[in-house]
Amino acid sequence: MSTADESRPVREEDAVDVGAVLRWLRTHTEADVPDGVPEVRQFPGGASNLTYLLRWSRPGSTYDAHELILRRPPVGAKARGAHDMGREYLIQHALGPVYPYVAGMVGLCTDESVLGSDFYVMERLDGVILRKDPTFELSPSGASTLCEHAWRALVRLHEVHVGQVPALASLGRGEGYVARQVSGWTDRLRRAATDDLGDWGELTAWLDRHQPADSGQCLIHNDWRFDNLVLDPDDDLRVTGVLDWEMATVGDPLMDLGGALAYWIQEDDDPFYREFRRQPTTVPGMWTRQQVIDWYCARRGIEMTRERWRFYEAFGLFRLAVIIQQIWYRFVQGQTHNPAFAGFGEAVGYLEQRTRRVVSA
Repeated sequence: MSTADESRPVREEDAVDVGAVLRWLRTHTEADVPDGVPEVRQFPGGASNLTYLLRWSRPGSTYDAHELILRRPPVGAKARGAHDMGREYLIQHALGPVYPYVAGMVGLCTDESVLGSDFYVMERLDGVILRKDPTFELSPSGASTLCEHAWRALVRLHEVHVGQVPALASLGRGEGYVARQVSGWTDRLRRAATDDLGDWGELTAWLDRHQPADSGQCLIHNDWRFDNLVLDPDDDLRVTGVLDWEMATVGDPLMDLGGALAYWIQEDDDPFYREFRRQPTTVPGMWTRQQVIDWYCARRGIEMTRERWRFYEAFGLFRLAVIIQQIWYRFVQGQTHNPAFAGFGEAVGYLEQRTRRVVSA
């Protein structure tokens, strides 16, 4: 099973000039670029940066192919700072020697005349990526083992000694990460406001009043989900790669965990939330959010209480709402016509109510 299996034809609004990409690859990188024009396909998702497969089939073979991955921002992106291709490329390039789950980097293009934006190309990591509904059976014991693999990979990331890697250490801005996140995401919500947004003032005020001091400083991924993990189907679904480093930085590890668990929808959640999920965390054997918290904190020696966790849970839900609101803004403004985004306004309203329940519990 391969990550190439789930690629699909490129959406018209996301088309790329493959000729321009090939000219750049052949003149600005040392990549092994076969003769001929590759097939260009797109991976599902694309709510944030867009991911494409460049595939050169070997003569006479359907399966033996040379493949590269291209990443670029969406057309009409509002939050330009959140689509920094150079930063995403440099993080992975620096992380490669100290963390075994990143793809090899091929090259970064900062000449916007090529595709209209910065982009980068990397090697493809072979394996399977889990989406909302797996295409294969996952036993309860297999699901539990998979959870341990996934969260162990996050613990391993949080234990990287960033001070020994100058390019990573330079991402840190010192103490005050939590405060910067609260103010920053509150500002993003304001700038992405639509007529149907509603009043979030009470919630943002609660987050501001209840923010804790930083629990630590380490490299965090900031978008930890199954659909950003490449798994080996022939080796107990072990993690072989981590994708989408767009929001990675040096920050508070508990904020990383809280953000990840906003996506971690479990079997006993309400029907809307279960339908909203993007990963198969509702199948029998998957850990609950509380199990994840307990396992992670035990591995990292962190004392955790329900009251202490309340802030991280509320902020994770709030941040997810803002991410979705930014995409909904682009949809409302006609900057994207992807039908997958048509229900995002309703999702933001749901997350508002869910966050309110957390802070008032």
